[in-house]
Amino acid sequence: MPEGNRAALYARVSTDEQANIGYSLDAQIERLRQYCAIYDLQIAGEYVDDGYSGTNTRRPAYRHMFSPEERKKWDILLVLKMDRIHRNSAEFIAMMDDLRKHDKEFISASEKFSTKTASGRFALDIIQRVAQLESEQIGERTYIGMRQKAETNGGVMGFNPPFGYGLEDGELYPIEDELETVRDIFSMYLSGMAITDIAYNLNRECRLTRRGNPWNKYNLATILHNPVYAGYMRWEELRQKHSAETVVSIEEFNEVQMLFASRIRDPAKRNPELLAES
Repeated sequence: MPEGNRAALYARVSTDEQANIGYSLDAQIERLRQYCAIYDLQIAGEYVDDGYSGTNTRRPAYRHMFSPEERKKWDILLVLKMDRIHRNSAEFIAMMDDLRKHDKEFISASEKFSTKTASGRFALDIIQRVAQLESEQIGERTYIGMRQKAETNGGVMGFNPPFGYGLEDGELYPIEDELETVRDIFSMYLSGMAITDIAYNLNRECRLTRRGNPWNKYNLATILHNPVYAGYMRWEELRQKHSAETVVSIEEFNEVQMLFASRIRDPAKRNPELLAES
């Protein structure tokens, strides 16, 4: 295959776009093949990412296409639309730098832009920035919706339930054996026991974390700082009361936070997050 017109065909859909006919993988690849036939480009390879977002480069076909050995096989990166390859300006710019470094070209078939011309390079940059704006606006709308849900006590937003609890129909429920361990953790700490000694006692008794890992000062600190055990869900700076069984009172939780802060050597870092007593 002669060098100079060997094209790498790249297609991508995210999970949300699976039902969108205009973005189907088969439709993208077929149109790219037609483009190659019209403009006398040789197809060096077809690279398809099914169910991956364009906001990052953690895509198997994308990474394979840019691997050192694979990149030697093509001269032109051909996509149907700009947003098929990237929806993030920083990642796009990094990709373009890499293409220039290896004397590769970039073509967006449906938008009729090519890096062969200065105007094409400028237009591609503008289009990419518009795509990123759309992606960021979607993210902003999602964030606003989640915050409204938290502010109105709209239940638990998708997350892994903390040790001691399970999650069903958006509500927490107690897992008694785990919750008993949490009670002992708070009790031992309030009695003045060092956090390393608490870890030693639990591990010696084979009372491990949910994933079967030993306790240490880091995962124990996560337990001791989580207001969920005093009856409050935490989302950023917001606190919303939940109805599941609790482990400690608000007063006891705050006592733990003050005790924890008192053991920090640097006074500037003593910023305990206390719960308001009702």
